Amino acid sequence: MEHVEIDWRGQAVRLEHRWVTRERADRPLIVFLHEGLGSVSMWRDAPDRICAAAGARGLVWSRPGYGGSTPRASGERWQPDFMHRQAHEVLPAFLEAVGLDAQAQPPWLLGHSDGGSIALLHAARFPARVAGLVVLAPHILVEDVSISSIERAREAYATTDLRARLARHHADPDSAFYGWNDAWLDPAFRAWSIEAELRAITCPVLAVQGLDDEYGTLEQIRGIARRLPATELLELPACGHSPHRDQPEKLVRAVAVFMRRHAAH
Repeated sequence: MEHVEIDWRGQAVRLEHRWVTRERADRPLIVFLHEGLGSVSMWRDAPDRICAAAGARGLVWSRPGYGGSTPRASGERWQPDFMHRQAHEVLPAFLEAVGLDAQAQPPWLLGHSDGGSIALLHAARFPARVAGLVVLAPHILVEDVSISSIERAREAYATTDLRARLARHHADPDSAFYGWNDAWLDPAFRAWSIEAELRAITCPVLAVQGLDDEYGTLEQIRGIARRLPATELLELPACGHSPHRDQPEKLVRAVAVFMRRHAAH
């Protein structure tokens, strides 16, 4: 595992990351953006499988507060705009720190859940710096089902082995869990929406969601398609909130076909 350091709002922040086939500089680059409780290690082998099928390189990283990256400061509470800050400030600083000129060589972004929302926000703010988007179970607005599931996760964190399981993937599991959970359960977050910002996206989009997703309805990806009619939708049966774990073969195949078709264009 490698680390780089960025200055974010006056604080030094270390970000862990790993490369997939870094040496193949001739291949397109996919930057992976994890879910609200994710990290580099929680992707397991999904980035490797996707990159191999798509003929791509990969860059997998943990956002501040997650994995082996710098945890949240004691008492720090993320505000309802936390995904905007990640998309507009942290991701550009991280890409620059690893030596990527996104203006000259725009990467593909593959984001899951909160990471999908961050990918959408980044592409809307910096359309010339993104080659394409693959978003898995992204959030574009807050639904009742999302809040109910996040409330259940809070109860599970307090009463089951969820904390111990997250500790395998995060140096500070409380930082990861409560950063995400407190932000989503903040009453002010109920008004959060990125629907209006989607129209600024100009790159190809593949939006994927399981029919059994416990954190959101199909409105999350169909709402993207209404605003960006060229969006390709993949709605997966027998699939919950994590398509790369529940339906890996279908997802890997779809990403490879999508990327190769648009790379050819």
